[in-house]
Amino acid sequence: MSHTIIDIGVNLMHRSFQHDRDQIVQRAVANNVFPLVVTGTSLRNSMEAARYSGKLYSTAGVHPHDAKSCNDDTIAQLRELAAMPQVVAIGECGLDYNRDFSPRDVQRKWFTEQVQLALDLNMPLFLHEREAFVDFTAILKKHEVKKAVVHCFTGTQSELKVYLEMGFHIGITGWICDERRGKHLRELVRMIPLDRLMIETDAPFLTPRDLKEKPAEGRNEPAFLPHILQAVARCIGKPEEVVAQATTATAAEFFSI
Repeated sequence: MSHTIIDIGVNLMHRSFQHDRDQIVQRAVANNVFPLVVTGTSLRNSMEAARYSGKLYSTAGVHPHDAKSCNDDTIAQLRELAAMPQVVAIGECGLDYNRDFSPRDVQRKWFTEQVQLALDLNMPLFLHEREAFVDFTAILKKHEVKKAVVHCFTGTQSELKVYLEMGFHIGITGWICDERRGKHLRELVRMIPLDRLMIETDAPFLTPRDLKEKPAEGRNEPAFLPHILQAVARCIGKPEEVVAQATTATAAEFFSI
């Protein structure tokens, strides 16, 4: 494939990449996956991502799992990070009622604060939602959020309809490559207009289940994004090149990169 594609969600600061982070980026580039948007999931992690980014881009935010570690300084520090040219979105933020690693009221408080920050700065939101759809959409509607991507979407048809009606973008991962869990996603992806669709690995997580050569340690990486692109193109019945160009243009415009 000649077209470069953008991976909008890479947890590059994850400890599993500690020893070969630079090689991971090189392999991505060799597979026409560039630029990468490195996901920030906590204050410390967002700082590391912004520092590492160099020619890459990153997001700055606190994942709901980490909301309990937020304090009075958190938003001010995220605001400082967001001023850096390589930081292109606020997040990963949202609500996760599946794991409840942070109390739900604490999750809602710090999600709301980050939504407000994104609106203040006129920046897009990089969102996470798991089993919290009602509260999640209520907060976003209340603040009249327009520019957001629901990262790693695995939800239902009715949820997808609501997100699209709200004007949101949708991030699709290798979940679509799983013939067991991702079956419904193969149907739903056809509902997403190409100018709202983005693709991502969420590396090192969600390694595509149907990869011919399984990676050592089962670790996902951005170099596998073309495989996810192929699956998405098959599902929506469009040529790979068309989907590559469209998702890349959509991501570039969304993140202003």
